Amino acid sequence: MGEMEEVGFTTNDGVELFSWYAPAPEGRPTLVFFHGNAGNLASRAFKAKAFMRAGIGVMLVEYRGYGGNPGKPTELGLYEDARAALKFLEGQGVSLEEVILYGESLGSGVAVQVAYEAKVAGLVLETPYTAMPDVAAHHYFWLPVQWLVRDRYESKSKIASVSVPLLVLHGSEDKTVPARFGKALYNLALEPKTLEIFEGGSHNDLYDFGAADAVVRFVEKIARANT
Repeated sequence: MGEMEEVGFTTNDGVELFSWYAPAPEGRPTLVFFHGNAGNLASRAFKAKAFMRAGIGVMLVEYRGYGGNPGKPTELGLYEDARAALKFLEGQGVSLEEVILYGESLGSGVAVQVAYEAKVAGLVLETPYTAMPDVAAHHYFWLPVQWLVRDRYESKSKIASVSVPLLVLHGSEDKTVPARFGKALYNLALEPKTLEIFEGGSHNDLYDFGAADAVVRFVEKIARANT
């Protein structure tokens, strides 16, 4: 896929994964992207291109059970995949202080977990949720989903312990994960933080409303602060 290359690494529990990686120019940050439930890396290539044009390194992380990778995707498994991706980057000479995590929808729960564990440079959350059972309860309010959802991704219990700059992106017309979830998570987070609500935006089209520019501005602000 153009300037990106396919790379491989193995998780602590022995799953061999591939992802896509474009190294950052010298002295520039790297964005580590955890995608949502639908699609695969190819469907996120346009996002990577926007960042690469801005001179930002990008790693598109592919999970177990996605995109031809072996294994079954579970909450704990995806956390292991994310940890292995950061370990791979460290092996490439990229320090955590140069890493900005980006979680999209489902991937926001993965990104929050990693930011909870590791001191990175920043965190971007696109259409995030407070916890998976909260969203399930919104869609299936007549069911006891708080007890039925196995993979919980409880970002709301972790975000207040994440002490890095935060950018939250949401669309005002998001029907999949309504914006109130992103706002609630934002309200629980520490400063410095920025909330961008794109009027008319839904769950999968925020880049049509200028989300890429918002992310680049956020990354550049972090890069300037760290030089």
